[in-house]
Amino acid sequence: MRTSKIAQQTRKVINALSPEKRRSTRHSLRNFANGNESGNVKIEDEVKEESSLSAPPSSPASPTAASESGKRKRSAPATSENAASRRDGNIRRSPRKAPKLDDDASAGKRKARRQPAKHIKGPNGSFSVEPPPNWERMYDITTAMRKRVIAPVDTMGCESLAEEHRSPQDQRLQTLVSLMLSSQTKDTVTAAAMRNLQQNLPGGFCLQSLIDVDADELNELIGKVGFHNTKTKYIKNVAAILREKFNSDIPDSIEGLVSLPGVGPKMAYLCMSAAWGRDEGIGVDVHVHRITNLWGWHKTANAEQTRSELESWLPREKWHDINHMLVGFGQTICLPVGRRCGECDLATEKLCPSAVAASPVKRKVKKEVELKVEPKREEDSVVKEEFTEVKKDDVGVKIEAESAEAGAVELMQTTAGAEVSLMDEQGDK
Repeated sequence: MRTSKIAQQTRKVINALSPEKRRSTRHSLRNFANGNESGNVKIEDEVKEESSLSAPPSSPASPTAASESGKRKRSAPATSENAASRRDGNIRRSPRKAPKLDDDASAGKRKARRQPAKHIKGPNGSFSVEPPPNWERMYDITTAMRKRVIAPVDTMGCESLAEEHRSPQDQRLQTLVSLMLSSQTKDTVTAAAMRNLQQNLPGGFCLQSLIDVDADELNELIGKVGFHNTKTKYIKNVAAILREKFNSDIPDSIEGLVSLPGVGPKMAYLCMSAAWGRDEGIGVDVHVHRITNLWGWHKTANAEQTRSELESWLPREKWHDINHMLVGFGQTICLPVGRRCGECDLATEKLCPSAVAASPVKRKVKKEVELKVEPKREEDSVVKEEFTEVKKDDVGVKIEAESAEAGAVELMQTTAGAEVSLMDEQGDK
């Protein structure tokens, strides 16, 4: 038909005037819709022959082709490498701060995650506890670190304060009293108070001496420990109870020890282990509670919850040693304030999820210089130069210079690393 011939000629003209890339796209879409593949080849051949005669060659990426089609071509999407390089080039770094090095990423090690003990419910409704992973390795590494450094608890712990030449009954009493004095008190202070009692109590450190001593005198002997007024009352009451109810000896059960005034669960379990040699539970103090939570072994709110969690999976043969180990570890490396993670092998091995990087210590350094005086005239003198250098600090430094002949004094405020020249007032004029 005539209409179809006109349409074909019009299409050939349009194709000859349009860019090659856009033309091929249009043909492919149209042929895909019409299902004509063989016709596509014939039409493209005809168009190529005619376009070579009717239009000058042009590159699809050239700006001339884009302007002839009347449409702006999209630029190629930026790759992730190019974008990252542009971002790195535009980063503004502070001249005073050194860039942080990602040592963990380069070493291929990730920070340890908190993996507490799991409580698994069995088919019959009973619960079993799965210990935290790597707990044995953490325990062994901590034990090895404790052997390298002597802690106060090693020489002044409550277990070693009783007098060896006393009877076993008196030794058990001294162990109980030392535990009562150690509450909210450092081991060094507790050891000094116990030595004071052993040397100054009339008749020696025994039950009868505690009963006979005056409360004010006892309070003075233990005056260095924390809450010594309250502890004096507790010790006097405990001495009377031991004579009346326990045959002048300390109780040999947790229930009996907890019934005494001023004795809690921690003291009771530690006293049973140190005085009677029986490990009926774990003595959890602030160090054991704090460190085991930092390790991610559990998430507990108080010492009793921590004791219950530890006793549910920790082997019984380690109940006696874990308190002594963690108390010394908390006194030397894992301090309550200012933890020394840089000295801890657990942080090096990426086993502690609470390890932090140590912050650099800022120190102010002053540099001493000599004043050089060269007289210009007979009536005045000039101070040539003087500077003070301060490293790693922004604290200003006042510099005073005095002329011996003119008697003028100048004050100037400088910052770290600045060099200042001080001139005499008459010399400036």
